[in-house]
Amino acid sequence: MRRRNEVAAVFIFFAILTIAFYTPGREKAAQASCSQYEDLIKLFKEWREFQKPKVQNGVPDYSAVAMKEQFQRLKTFQQRLSAIDCKAWSVSQQIDYHLVCAEMNGLEFDHRVLRPWSRDPCFYAVITDSEPDVPAREGAEMYGSLGIWKFKFPLPEKDLAEFRMKLQAIPKILEQAKENLTEEAKDLWFLGIQVKKRESAILNNLAKRLTENHPDLIPDAERAKAAVDEFREWLERKQGQMKAPSGIGIENFNWYMKNVHLVPYTWEEQLVIIQREWERAMAFLKLEEHRNRKLPKLKSAPTEEEIRNRYNEAVNAFMEFLRKEEIFTVPDYMHLDLFKGQFIPSSSLRDFFMQIEYRDSLPMKCHSIHWLEKQRMEYDPHPSPIRSVPLLYNIWDSRAEGLATGMEEMMMNAGLFDERPRARELIYILVAMRVARAMGDLKMHSNEFTLEEAVKFAVDWTPYGWLSAKGDTVWTDMRIYLHQPGYGTSYIVGKVHIDKLMADRSLQLGEKFNLRQFMDEFFASGMIPVSLIRWEMTGLDDEIRKLW
Repeated sequence: MRRRNEVAAVFIFFAILTIAFYTPGREKAAQASCSQYEDLIKLFKEWREFQKPKVQNGVPDYSAVAMKEQFQRLKTFQQRLSAIDCKAWSVSQQIDYHLVCAEMNGLEFDHRVLRPWSRDPCFYAVITDSEPDVPAREGAEMYGSLGIWKFKFPLPEKDLAEFRMKLQAIPKILEQAKENLTEEAKDLWFLGIQVKKRESAILNNLAKRLTENHPDLIPDAERAKAAVDEFREWLERKQGQMKAPSGIGIENFNWYMKNVHLVPYTWEEQLVIIQREWERAMAFLKLEEHRNRKLPKLKSAPTEEEIRNRYNEAVNAFMEFLRKEEIFTVPDYMHLDLFKGQFIPSSSLRDFFMQIEYRDSLPMKCHSIHWLEKQRMEYDPHPSPIRSVPLLYNIWDSRAEGLATGMEEMMMNAGLFDERPRARELIYILVAMRVARAMGDLKMHSNEFTLEEAVKFAVDWTPYGWLSAKGDTVWTDMRIYLHQPGYGTSYIVGKVHIDKLMADRSLQLGEKFNLRQFMDEFFASGMIPVSLIRWEMTGLDDEIRKLW
């Protein structure tokens, strides 16, 4: 009898366990927990559609009424996101959550602070003729502008209607822009004038290009050019009376870094980093010059044939070095284009990057990691739908520009320039120039520098006068940094952040640290802020806790 009771007790015990762990309610609860990440993906897709402006006949609506409505509806999306509890998710899934949150914060910041549709004429970029080397165009830009670099000429029938619509929309877009631009920002309006001069030239060239195969589009191109010229004149009349600064202030800069770009360094901390990096770059430059003092100096390429040969040799040398030295796994689809540019004679202005390129083409090929990364995003996208597309609001800037800048010095230290010691000097000149630009970014937004003062500082602090105030480079760069806070610092601060990540990982792995494995894991995280990559690769969440 006792034996029978013991058997019954055991049976009842396991029956209770079975009920406890396999009741329909518990199974549904587990399924609900698993489905929450899918809820994030669903919300992300809805969010991406919501953040686009309404478009009618190629004209996006950035009117005051439309923007007020969008800002009000944004709060609903933010509330839906905050209702999702991601604490029990994997680190990778939590990272996706933070990325969606950062994008929503980006739109919030646009409405609260930047308001590009009402204070920044550069926002109304109606036409572009070159592909950016980063995931998306740098800086705030209106939705749906005509990127003629995306089209093949002569235009195939399937593209003709879209091209015509975008071209015909330009005058209407600029008429709306006059109504929308109600806030003063002296330097941003000055830069908007320069943008329109550039666009006028692009449209003039486009009209000539259409002559052979699409003469019916020429009147549309001419009307678009006339509208751009008239809009520029309108900007000139208004801008001359303005006094208001264009910077956003340190407090807003810090909020933007923390909540949108997920950069764990404040304005003040970035200033310290920038100052230290300039001192380091200049000191190391002088040491390199001393070491190489008995070697012939680098000479600029005197002919097109010479620069073509130098450029193509550098492309091949860089790609071979990546593979041979096992820097990272290089898929077969990765490549850099051979020379396609135009030769700039010594009698013309050779702006900063041509000063580098014409002396030795290899350093800038390191920075061309940008193009390899764009190929990776196309051919081997991240499995997460959130990370498989470029993040909005340039949230990727410190990751993309930080790595491209870091690659120059990393590859130098890995041995790429062992047989070209004078090229090492160019690496430190590149760092110094980017530091000089970054200081302008910081101090324009603290409203300590005007645009002209930022340009002068960058020119003065770049070695040997290679950055010219008469060239386009410094003005284009400062335009990007003024309407995209933190982009100028991202080159240097992002590089320093990646250095920190590599140091953290090497401390964890010790002698097991392997460069190719590190770089492959780095790339596998996608084009996301370094703070999130660090969390995913190392498990260290101190920066995330600081940010959130």
